[in-house]
Amino acid sequence: MFDESLLDNPDGLSRADLHGLLRGAAESGARVRTAARNAAEAGVGALQPDGRPRTVLVAGPGPAAGSTADLLTALAGDTCPVTLVRPAGVAPAPGALRWTLPGWTGPLDLLLVASPDGTEPGLALLLEQAYRRGCSVVTVAPAGSPLADATAQVRGLVVPLTSTPYETTMAGGESAAGMLGDASDSVLPTGPGTLWSLVTPLLVLGDRVGLLDAPPAAIEALADRLDHIAQRCGPAIATYSNPAKTLAAELAGTVPLIWTEGDLAVAAGRRFATVLAALAGLPALDAELPEALTAHGTLLAGAFAAGADPEDFFRDRVEEPEALHARVVLLREREPAVTSPAPAARELALHRDTPVSELEATEGSSPLEIAAEFLAITDFAAVYLALASSP
Repeated sequence: MFDESLLDNPDGLSRADLHGLLRGAAESGARVRTAARNAAEAGVGALQPDGRPRTVLVAGPGPAAGSTADLLTALAGDTCPVTLVRPAGVAPAPGALRWTLPGWTGPLDLLLVASPDGTEPGLALLLEQAYRRGCSVVTVAPAGSPLADATAQVRGLVVPLTSTPYETTMAGGESAAGMLGDASDSVLPTGPGTLWSLVTPLLVLGDRVGLLDAPPAAIEALADRLDHIAQRCGPAIATYSNPAKTLAAELAGTVPLIWTEGDLAVAAGRRFATVLAALAGLPALDAELPEALTAHGTLLAGAFAAGADPEDFFRDRVEEPEALHARVVLLREREPAVTSPAPAARELALHRDTPVSELEATEGSSPLEIAAEFLAITDFAAVYLALASSP
């Protein structure tokens, strides 16, 4: 059950937030600043690259690696391909996962390893593969962890992971109930805020090697935007003026269809679908426009459309559970142009009696600020959904 009244009860939210999720989301800006300093102290600014790498490979445990690769892909554009190295194994446990470099990997490529835990033996073996092939390696992992030591052994660069004293590093897959009350469920590998601890050093590195544009001024603007979103979306801000709480209330009891327009929106949409499932236990589907109109069109014409059951008006609100209906979440980087599919998407949804929630980046924002706005608001929304839905 979703307790919407809890959204406007800061003390109640604080009591329900046993794992510091809201604090982690609110401290994202501070994490970015600290992570940038850690990258500088680790020697990223002193690197003298011979040129852009041929390919950037990203590896790591859990969904954080995929989110990191998606964000770097969106920011890099056409400058350099970014490839996610996916693990294989019988379980998502640190000792069971193995990563294998593509056969074409060589000295012209760069391997980025992002791990919030730093204890995965499979990633240490991946570093050995990279060393044998002459591939450059940069790792973001907790200082003193086995993965940090393995990186030093293969002459790679280690950037210490930015963390907070209250934060508990967790590994494995996660569902909301496991994190918020049911100890029998598995636990989230990375909460809100940790993504920025992993990504920020890689942004600084990417700027240094010519992969993307992230000079110190842009990193500071990124942190400022995250601070601004934290103020807008904080637990003390009422739902009617809080975009994250509003979105959480709108998505409660629905099947979210996350439709995206623009590369950064695509990265944020995938991340949102992931954290909705992991934190709030809410299944969500993401798709890029205009393909989403075809991919989800049949779904909107079926039982999930809000107007699919004309008898729902007469349903006993006490005895009979409410039917599950879809809700579209439209993420756009800018105002729709003449060729934009967004108007057609909105028209299709409304024609099928499906409500639409829209998030659009602030006009004049840089790519990093757009990413910050989308990721911060959706992370806050997922946390509010999780807290208000917990037992």
